[in-house]
Amino acid sequence: MLISEAARITGLTPKMIRHYEDLGLLNSDRAPNGYRVYQDQDLDTLHFIVRAKELGFNLADIQQLTSLWRDQQRPSSEVKQLAQAHIKALESRAALLLDMAAKLRVLAEQCQGDHQPDCPILDGLEGGHCSGSAQKTA
Repeated sequence: MLISEAARITGLTPKMIRHYEDLGLLNSDRAPNGYRVYQDQDLDTLHFIVRAKELGFNLADIQQLTSLWRDQQRPSSEVKQLAQAHIKALESRAALLLDMAAKLRVLAEQCQGDHQPDCPILDGLEGGHCSGSAQKTA
């Protein structure tokens, strides 16, 4: 199948598929006319990449995961270690996002939301009234 069909099936753009090829995650065959031709195993690889991206893995991790996936002699401990490191990073980012939401919630609760120009949200972003934030620097 051609790249347009592979893109349609996987939900990726042709540009992303070519990018994954450039990174070595995928190797397509070439038809006599020079067009890229994809097989079922290429679609499997693209679906694998899509699922890994959905779980938040970066391209370096996806390269490693793809390599491990293709290696039938791999120790599962390497895969688990990579997954556990990613879980720790995700949990750390989630905690940071929750902290950011809590700070913004405090500012939003302080805002009257009326027709007056006073706005604790903007003041907090400026650095003047956000509880727990650093004082405004010149």
